Order: sequence, then C-alpha cells, then structure tokens
Amino acid sequence: MNAAKDSRAESDQGFRAAVARNLPIVAVSVVVLAALVLVLADRWRRGAFIFGCAALLAAVLRLCLPESRVGTLSVRSRGFDVLALGCVGGAIVFLSLSIDPLGTD
Repeated sequence: MNAAKDSRAESDQGFRAAVARNLPIVAVSVVVLAALVLVLADRWRRGAFIFGCAALLAAVLRLCLPESRVGTLSVRSRGFDVLALGCVGGAIVFLSLSIDPLGTD
C-alpha cells in the first residue's frame, strides 16, 4: 500500500517536472496557433506580426530561463538560439509592419 503511494507521488513529480520543462514551448506554440488562426481568417499581416512576436518570445524565454527549465527551446548554444530567433522574429515583425496594406488589414 505504501509503495503504491510512493510510486504515484513519484509519477506526479515526474509529470509536473515534464510540464514545467515544456511550458515555454507550449506558450510559444499557443502564440503560433493564434497567428495561424489570423492567417486563416485572411488577416495575414496581423498573423505574420504575431508569428514574429512568437519567435521573439521564444528568444526571450531562451535567454532568461535556465537550461533545466527551457525544455525543447534549447537546440544549440544559448547565444546561437537567441541570436537566430531574435533575427528571424525581428525580420518578420519588421516586414509585417513595413508592407503597405493597400486597403486590406
């Protein structure tokens, strides 16, 4: 009986640790999903802007969180990940803001 409680407590801690470790990628994925919804609703400029913001969010999370909490946002070294995500996100945001709407949203 006591062993069953111990194994359940260990699995709860393992699940919580897995959720905490993957929370940054879940947050970025939610923002990407919001961008996709905007693009599918024919608001592609806004969707592109939100997608760029998702990349910038990923860069900030990768920069600020310790290695044990960053989860699957960690691909290469911290500097490379932050630089790559920041450049791509910044370029997408800049392009989405600089495109002339021509009467569209």
